[in-house]
Amino acid sequence: MTVSATADVVVLDIEGTTSAAGFILGDLYDYARPRLDEVLGRDDDTVRAARAAAIVETGLDADASDAEIAEALRGLMAKDVKSTPLKTLQGIIWAEGFAAGEIHSQFFDDVPPRLHAWHEDGVRLAVYSSGSVASQVPWFRHAPQGDLTPLVEDFFDTVKAGPKKERASFDAIAAALDVAPERALFLTDHPDEVTAALAAGWQVVALDRAGEPWAGTAFASPAVASFDEIEVTR
Repeated sequence: MTVSATADVVVLDIEGTTSAAGFILGDLYDYARPRLDEVLGRDDDTVRAARAAAIVETGLDADASDAEIAEALRGLMAKDVKSTPLKTLQGIIWAEGFAAGEIHSQFFDDVPPRLHAWHEDGVRLAVYSSGSVASQVPWFRHAPQGDLTPLVEDFFDTVKAGPKKERASFDAIAAALDVAPERALFLTDHPDEVTAALAAGWQVVALDRAGEPWAGTAFASPAVASFDEIEVTR
């Protein structure tokens, strides 16, 4: 099955769409877990803000220790809760891990060639993930198939754009990219994100990849198993 779309911008989800959820929830989460205590103790404005937000979100006392906060955040990781302060801290840890060559990203084989082809055809590309922008950029920079960041015009997360299951977030991204909603195409594997983007007037194609968390879902948009089944023209 091939799905065709006429769009100026393609916006990409990551987990389950460009990359295997199991890799992120496995290798990257395992890397971040033991490093949360150390990063929470840093004298840094971003870390302090994330620390304060984590205390509120997890219901800890205001004077909670770094170890207590880290343990509560590991509890959120175990449930794969899309927590903004957790994502911020993970992003810091992962960016440093990528820079040190201690971790690497993963992309489905069909993704990089399609991104190159769309870029060469003049289609603009952006990313929208629950993971922080700080983690998205090195994820694309350290792809096994080579640096993909030159293909991507902008990166959005839940801090920059808002929650992924809300229409207003897609309104904000369309405004930031200066694109009419009907000329924007969102690729995601999550049914609630499909619904939110459709409500904002976007075109949507769902990724229904075997073995991924939402495989076999009845999506409200056309669904494909691979980027090879998506044709984008301007």
